[in-house]
Amino acid sequence: MSASPPDRGGRDRGTDGAGTAVRTVVCVTCGRTNRVPAAAEGSPRCGNCRAPLPWIAEAGDADFGEVAERASLPVLVDLWAAWCGPCRQVTPALEQVAEDRAGRLKLVKVDIDKSPVLARRFEVQAVPTLLVLDHGRPIARRTGAAPANALRRWVDESLPTSHGPADPASRRPS
Repeated sequence: MSASPPDRGGRDRGTDGAGTAVRTVVCVTCGRTNRVPAAAEGSPRCGNCRAPLPWIAEAGDADFGEVAERASLPVLVDLWAAWCGPCRQVTPALEQVAEDRAGRLKLVKVDIDKSPVLARRFEVQAVPTLLVLDHGRPIARRTGAAPANALRRWVDESLPTSHGPADPASRRPS
């Protein structure tokens, strides 16, 4: 595998040889490095300690169905553009939400300039546009950047009850 350089979260964006994008994620529980594919059954867990790992992937017109719509977890879709300042500002907050909700949520980033079919399908008129999908169906929509705590609250309120936080007071996964 020829890996791409790691992003600032220590993740690379290589492929697994079959064309599926793979990120390398360091487990916050034990510190081990894990490879997390963009699409898979279930949800990613650390190969060492079995702790849930954040699932962050990129998708486009060609693979959105496989990466996002067939995901076994609810999906937070970030429809963004490289030229958009607020999109770049909200990225760390979205990644924090994905890390906080590891094992219960998948973050899928879609560059609308590279994926015009998805931009039209979801009627994107401003970026960032955020969607929550459950079994491939949009159940919530939000436009614009927001801090991590506001995004976390919106996601928690949008998630189906079967995927919501176990402890409503702490808003932390069990």
